[in-house]
Amino acid sequence: MDFKFAHNNINVLDLERSLDFYDKALGLREVRRKTAEDGSFVLVYLSDGQSEHMLELTWLRDKGSPYDLGDNEIHIAFTTPDFEEAHRLHKEMNCICYENPKMGIYFISDPDGYWLEIIPRR
Repeated sequence: MDFKFAHNNINVLDLERSLDFYDKALGLREVRRKTAEDGSFVLVYLSDGQSEHMLELTWLRDKGSPYDLGDNEIHIAFTTPDFEEAHRLHKEMNCICYENPKMGIYFISDPDGYWLEIIPRR
């Protein structure tokens, strides 16, 4: 059998705020959208424009309170060829939530509290 990554999903409380964040912080852009006929949910697929892998944002109409992320021990990682510039941007956005200088990485937090690891491309 042959498997290939397609996408990861996260649920978001404010779709427009999340779309703005992922565009500004990581350059991810909407490539596809599915809206339920009854308006109960919206799925938005984001792409980095380079890989086939996508991030699916799910918005649920009836969800009115923040998601419980538990211990928040999961994350999605991104590489960048311009680590220092990315760090400056994320510092300006005030979204850096953890730094590990010894490992040469840091994490940012999205509007819903999901952690995103930033790694220099090597």
